[in-house]
Amino acid sequence: MSKLWGGRFQKTPEKWVDEFNASIPFDQELVEEDIQGSLAHVQMLKDSKIIHEGEAEAIQKGLLILLEKAKKGELSFSVEYEDIHLNIEKLLIDEIGSVGGKLHTARSRNDQVATDMHLYLKKHVQLIIEKIQSLQKAFIDKAEEHVETIIPGYTHLQRAQPISFAHHLLAYFWMLERDKERYTESLKRINISPLGSAALAGTTFPINRKQTAEILGFEGFYPNSLDAVSDRDFIVEFLSNSSLLMVHLSRFCEELILWCSQEFQFIEMDDTYSTGSSIMPQKKNPDMAELIRGKSGRVIGNLVSLLTVLKGLPLAYNKDLQEDKEGMFDTVKTIEGCLEIMTGMVQTLIVKKEIMEKAVKEDFSNATELADYLAKKGLPFRKAHEVVGKLVLLCIEKGIYLKDLSLGQLKEASDLFEKDVYDALDPYHAVNKRNSEGGTGFQEVRKQLEKAKNLINC
Repeated sequence: MSKLWGGRFQKTPEKWVDEFNASIPFDQELVEEDIQGSLAHVQMLKDSKIIHEGEAEAIQKGLLILLEKAKKGELSFSVEYEDIHLNIEKLLIDEIGSVGGKLHTARSRNDQVATDMHLYLKKHVQLIIEKIQSLQKAFIDKAEEHVETIIPGYTHLQRAQPISFAHHLLAYFWMLERDKERYTESLKRINISPLGSAALAGTTFPINRKQTAEILGFEGFYPNSLDAVSDRDFIVEFLSNSSLLMVHLSRFCEELILWCSQEFQFIEMDDTYSTGSSIMPQKKNPDMAELIRGKSGRVIGNLVSLLTVLKGLPLAYNKDLQEDKEGMFDTVKTIEGCLEIMTGMVQTLIVKKEIMEKAVKEDFSNATELADYLAKKGLPFRKAHEVVGKLVLLCIEKGIYLKDLSLGQLKEASDLFEKDVYDALDPYHAVNKRNSEGGTGFQEVRKQLEKAKNLINC
């Protein structure tokens, strides 16, 4: 059977060439968007009197039949027709006859595929934003339970200062808020129509691009036809935003993996998000967290891949751009799945408050409190830092902690120490007093929670 574009050719490609050239194995993901774009296009062709009303109505009826079949998974596609666009056109012609060939009047596959991808990403970015918000709510709910649960805070993966566990969780809420803002901002560049740009130069037909943009729910259309068919910035931006989101999810997964280890035992993962070992009966592995951590690599790889494809491409459309879709589809699927899994992991997280509390009482994370105590009594902070550093060394040599030092031992280091020093050394008081704006003090954490809840209306 001849190609829909085959009039100029004397030979048909061999089967293996068709298979190499075809994008239908993956771009069939765009079937509903492709039909949606075609319905808008044919409505415009009719209203602009480019095709007869009866022809337009026959095409519309045929497209609606195909759309219903697509939703039921009843359409069959062939590599012989290369991509989703020619497959749909062939199926339409089979459904309603040769009049279906008029659908492609005043457009090209170049503006058609770009339109499909804009529609696809608009739908999925909005869904991703909703899923981010669900994860944010899970962080808020878990944080509300643990405002006064204290955990060691770390720098360099060394214990630094005690903090509220809710404060730690809310750090990820704010990362996700920035991710959500980036996706929301990107919709301005996704929600724009390339349709009507044709192959690269527009068309001689009296089309109405404003109408098709409005029908498809776009806020406007590209002012330059060359840019419209060659632009993939909106996909790059999506992949970039997704890469950063995955980095944030991966960072939290790393902490979950550490915290549920025998060495930490701060948390326990729900059985739903864990697996066992085929050889070691005692194992409970945080596999879902590890998978999310690992999947960050594929999303970042998809970004690098598309940037590499685009580098050096001349205007306008080039076949290289067929490589823009698989990474986009893969990233959408990966992001949506990871967000759902992460939400469940946070919701079901078992927090071991007693072990966390024990951890902050058996370390030197209260050393800064001791230095601050001396500074508030008038000792220059740098000198206070030195005094406390020597006390820490003394404790290490004796195998004790700062709270175990007698008042006499403390006074040997500085006569500014009084009985109230032991209040300063208590981790609970140390955390509760840090009520600078954005700090880990319980009062500030509760303010932060209210601000977070107001942002997502919960």
